[in-house]
Amino acid sequence: MTYGELTDRLAQKSGTGKQQQSYAVLVPVVEEHGELSLLFEVRAASLRTQPGEVCFPGGAIELGEDPAGAALRETEEELGLGASFVELGPALGRERHASGFWTEPVLARLNSGWREAIHPSPAEVQEVFTVPLDFFRRTPPEVYRCAVVTVPPEDFPSAALGFPEGYSWREGAFEVPVWFWENRPIWGLTARIVRRLAGRL
Repeated sequence: MTYGELTDRLAQKSGTGKQQQSYAVLVPVVEEHGELSLLFEVRAASLRTQPGEVCFPGGAIELGEDPAGAALRETEEELGLGASFVELGPALGRERHASGFWTEPVLARLNSGWREAIHPSPAEVQEVFTVPLDFFRRTPPEVYRCAVVTVPPEDFPSAALGFPEGYSWREGAFEVPVWFWENRPIWGLTARIVRRLAGRL
């Protein structure tokens, strides 16, 4: 194989094949009482994963979709808001979850009449609420540093690699920001998206 053939093959396979699942969320901005607020969901208590947690509308990016298209589809499924109520803004930069998947947040403004048009799906959404954007700009989150520890499998070839007995793996870490708004915790990946947004204002 020549270098030219190598680069041709890589170019042909770019974006194809089995890859880590990616997700997209809409970060909805609404105008209330002369100021901007963010709209959040509380996940339904009946959901198998993360019941009762605060999040943005979103979900998996399906084959053939871009992040904005996935975020719009999920917003309509979860909140009943069609594309006519959503004015897309810029992508905010993807965030990586501690478990390995990537989430693409897309900023958007909800057009007037959204409050009357919104109909959350009971199967997915317990309630929605808004928080003034200035709250996040003026209030730093509580930040907790969580350790990531490497636990190799029993058949890991430590001896073949020349590792001494009791080899000390370097510990990793990630930050978990937490805000509380009217007794609702906004934390984790959702809070990281908010923190990035607020930090750019």
